[in-house]
Amino acid sequence: MLGDLRTRGKEIKKDHDLAMELWSTGEYYPRLLATLIFDKKLLTENVIDQLASDVLRHDAEESSQLADWLLANQLAKDKKLVSLIATWEKGSSPILRRWFWYHQARLRWVGQAPPGNSAELLDSLENDMADAEPVVQWAMNFCACQIGVHEPEFRSRCIKLGEALGLYKDDHVARNCTPSYLPEFIRIEVAKRE
Repeated sequence: MLGDLRTRGKEIKKDHDLAMELWSTGEYYPRLLATLIFDKKLLTENVIDQLASDVLRHDAEESSQLADWLLANQLAKDKKLVSLIATWEKGSSPILRRWFWYHQARLRWVGQAPPGNSAELLDSLENDMADAEPVVQWAMNFCACQIGVHEPEFRSRCIKLGEALGLYKDDHVARNCTPSYLPEFIRIEVAKRE
Protein backbone atom coordinates (compact mmCIF):
# COMPACT_ATOMS: atom_id res chain seq x y z
CA MET A 1 0.00 0.00 0.00
CA LEU A 2 2.78 2.47 0.83
CA GLY A 3 4.44 1.70 -2.49
CA ASP A 4 1.15 2.45 -4.24
CA LEU A 5 1.01 5.80 -2.49
CA ARG A 6 4.55 6.61 -3.58
CA THR A 7 3.68 5.71 -7.19
CA ARG A 8 0.58 7.91 -7.05
CA GLY A 9 2.62 10.74 -5.52
CA LYS A 10 5.14 10.53 -8.38
CA GLU A 11 2.29 10.70 -10.89
CA ILE A 12 0.80 13.80 -9.25
CA LYS A 13 4.20 15.40 -8.49
CA LYS A 14 3.25 18.66 -6.75
CA ASP A 15 -0.28 19.86 -6.07
CA HIS A 16 -0.46 21.90 -2.88
CA ASP A 17 -4.21 22.52 -3.04
CA LEU A 18 -4.91 18.81 -3.45
CA ALA A 19 -2.44 18.04 -0.65
CA MET A 20 -4.23 20.42 1.71
CA GLU A 21 -7.57 18.89 0.74
CA LEU A 22 -6.23 15.37 1.36
CA TRP A 23 -4.74 16.48 4.67
CA SER A 24 -8.05 18.02 5.77
CA THR A 25 -9.74 14.61 5.62
CA GLY A 26 -7.96 13.66 8.84
CA GLU A 27 -7.45 10.18 7.40
CA TYR A 28 -4.09 8.42 7.54
CA TYR A 29 -3.56 7.31 3.92
CA PRO A 30 -4.76 10.56 2.31
CA ARG A 31 -2.43 12.41 4.67
CA LEU A 32 0.49 10.18 3.68
CA LEU A 33 -0.18 11.00 0.04
CA ALA A 34 -0.35 14.69 0.95
CA THR A 35 3.17 14.51 2.41
CA LEU A 36 4.39 13.55 -1.06
CA ILE A 37 2.69 16.32 -3.03
CA PHE A 38 2.82 19.43 -0.82
CA ASP A 39 4.62 22.40 -2.33
CA LYS A 40 7.38 22.89 0.23
CA LYS A 41 7.64 26.57 -0.76
CA LEU A 42 4.11 27.06 0.61
CA LEU A 43 4.77 25.36 3.95
CA THR A 44 4.89 28.39 6.22
CA GLU A 45 5.71 28.16 9.89
CA ASN A 46 2.00 28.44 10.76
CA VAL A 47 1.07 25.65 8.34
CA ILE A 48 3.86 23.44 9.72
CA ASP A 49 2.68 24.07 13.29
CA GLN A 50 -0.84 22.98 12.26
CA LEU A 51 0.46 19.88 10.46
CA ALA A 52 2.50 18.95 13.55
CA SER A 53 -0.59 19.35 15.73
CA ASP A 54 -2.65 17.23 13.33
CA VAL A 55 -0.03 14.46 13.28
CA LEU A 56 -0.50 14.03 17.04
CA ARG A 57 -4.16 13.10 16.49
CA HIS A 58 -3.09 9.74 15.04
CA ASP A 59 -1.99 6.70 17.02
CA ALA A 60 1.74 6.32 17.73
CA GLU A 61 2.57 4.23 14.66
CA GLU A 62 0.65 6.42 12.21
CA SER A 63 1.94 9.59 13.86
CA SER A 64 5.54 8.44 13.47
CA GLN A 65 5.06 7.49 9.81
CA LEU A 66 3.36 10.77 8.95
CA ALA A 67 6.04 12.79 10.75
CA ASP A 68 8.87 10.89 9.07
CA TRP A 69 7.38 11.17 5.57
CA LEU A 70 6.67 14.86 5.99
CA LEU A 71 10.25 15.47 7.11
CA ALA A 72 11.86 13.32 4.40
CA ASN A 73 9.66 14.42 1.51
CA GLN A 74 9.22 18.12 2.27
CA LEU A 75 10.93 19.72 5.26
CA ALA A 76 14.44 18.32 4.69
CA LYS A 77 14.37 19.33 1.00
CA ASP A 78 14.25 23.09 1.41
CA LYS A 79 17.08 25.22 2.83
CA LYS A 80 14.69 27.65 4.50
CA LEU A 81 12.80 24.80 6.17
CA VAL A 82 16.04 23.07 7.20
CA SER A 83 17.06 26.31 8.93
CA LEU A 84 13.71 26.25 10.72
CA ILE A 85 14.17 22.61 11.78
CA ALA A 86 17.43 23.61 13.47
CA THR A 87 15.43 25.80 15.89
CA TRP A 88 13.07 23.04 17.06
CA GLU A 89 15.19 21.21 19.65
CA LYS A 90 13.11 22.84 22.39
CA GLY A 91 10.02 23.39 20.22
CA SER A 92 6.55 23.62 21.71
CA SER A 93 5.32 20.50 19.90
CA PRO A 94 6.72 17.00 20.40
CA ILE A 95 6.51 16.55 16.61
CA LEU A 96 8.71 19.61 16.06
CA ARG A 97 11.20 18.18 18.56
CA ARG A 98 11.04 14.79 16.86
CA TRP A 99 11.78 16.47 13.53
CA PHE A 100 14.80 18.23 15.02
CA TRP A 101 16.31 14.98 16.34
CA TYR A 102 15.41 12.85 13.35
CA HIS A 103 16.90 15.46 11.02
CA GLN A 104 20.12 15.48 13.04
CA ALA A 105 20.24 11.69 12.64
CA ARG A 106 19.60 11.96 8.88
CA LEU A 107 22.46 14.41 8.48
CA ARG A 108 24.79 11.65 9.65
CA TRP A 109 23.42 8.59 7.89
CA VAL A 110 23.00 10.13 4.44
CA GLY A 111 26.75 10.17 3.95
CA GLN A 112 27.48 13.82 4.57
CA ALA A 113 30.26 14.95 6.88
CA PRO A 114 28.56 15.17 10.29
CA PRO A 115 27.88 18.71 11.47
CA GLY A 116 30.12 19.87 14.28
CA ASN A 117 27.41 19.83 16.93
CA SER A 118 27.62 16.23 18.16
CA ALA A 119 29.12 17.04 21.57
CA GLU A 120 26.33 19.56 22.24
CA LEU A 121 23.68 17.12 21.03
CA LEU A 122 25.04 14.44 23.34
CA ASP A 123 24.89 16.88 26.27
CA SER A 124 21.19 17.42 25.49
CA LEU A 125 20.59 13.70 25.01
CA GLU A 126 22.20 12.89 28.35
CA ASN A 127 20.12 15.56 30.10
CA ASP A 128 16.76 15.17 28.39
CA MET A 129 16.29 11.80 26.67
CA ALA A 130 15.21 9.83 29.73
CA ASP A 131 12.17 12.06 30.32
CA ALA A 132 11.22 12.88 26.72
CA GLU A 133 7.83 11.95 25.28
CA PRO A 134 7.98 8.58 23.50
CA VAL A 135 7.58 10.12 20.01
CA VAL A 136 10.56 12.41 20.71
CA GLN A 137 12.55 9.88 22.74
CA TRP A 138 12.71 7.43 19.84
CA ALA A 139 14.14 10.11 17.52
CA MET A 140 16.62 11.21 20.18
CA ASN A 141 17.76 7.62 20.62
CA PHE A 142 18.04 7.20 16.84
CA CYS A 143 20.18 10.34 16.66
CA ALA A 144 22.48 8.94 19.37
CA CYS A 145 22.66 5.71 17.35
CA GLN A 146 23.75 7.58 14.24
CA ILE A 147 26.31 9.64 16.14
CA GLY A 148 27.73 6.44 17.64
CA VAL A 149 27.91 4.69 14.28
CA HIS A 150 29.30 7.54 12.16
CA GLU A 151 31.48 9.40 14.66
CA PRO A 152 33.92 7.00 16.36
CA GLU A 153 35.17 9.68 18.74
CA PHE A 154 31.72 9.74 20.38
CA ARG A 155 30.99 6.01 20.17
CA SER A 156 31.81 5.05 23.76
CA ARG A 157 29.83 8.00 25.08
CA CYS A 158 26.78 6.90 23.07
CA ILE A 159 27.12 3.31 24.26
CA LYS A 160 27.37 4.45 27.90
CA LEU A 161 24.27 6.57 27.44
CA GLY A 162 22.38 3.59 26.05
CA GLU A 163 23.53 1.34 28.88
CA ALA A 164 22.59 3.93 31.50
CA LEU A 165 19.09 4.50 30.12
CA GLY A 166 18.37 0.95 28.94
CA LEU A 167 15.81 2.21 26.44
CA TYR A 168 14.46 -0.48 24.08
CA LYS A 169 16.76 -3.09 25.67
CA ASP A 170 14.02 -5.67 26.01
CA ASP A 171 12.22 -4.92 22.74
CA HIS A 172 11.85 -7.87 20.40
CA VAL A 173 12.74 -7.10 16.80
CA ALA A 174 12.02 -8.97 13.61
CA ARG A 175 14.76 -11.11 12.16
CA ASN A 176 17.29 -9.13 10.11
CA CYS A 177 16.18 -5.87 11.75
CA THR A 178 18.50 -3.74 13.83
CA PRO A 179 17.32 -3.28 17.43
CA SER A 180 16.81 0.24 18.77
CA TYR A 181 18.79 -0.52 21.94
CA LEU A 182 21.66 1.93 21.52
CA PRO A 183 24.66 -0.32 22.32
CA GLU A 184 23.35 -3.13 20.08
CA PHE A 185 22.41 -0.79 17.25
CA ILE A 186 25.90 0.69 17.25
CA ARG A 187 27.60 -2.71 17.47
CA ILE A 188 25.61 -4.17 14.58
CA GLU A 189 25.81 -1.13 12.30
CA VAL A 190 29.52 -0.59 12.88
CA ALA A 191 30.19 -4.28 12.14
CA LYS A 192 28.32 -3.95 8.82
CA ARG A 193 30.67 -1.16 7.79
CA GLU A 194 33.92 -2.92 8.72
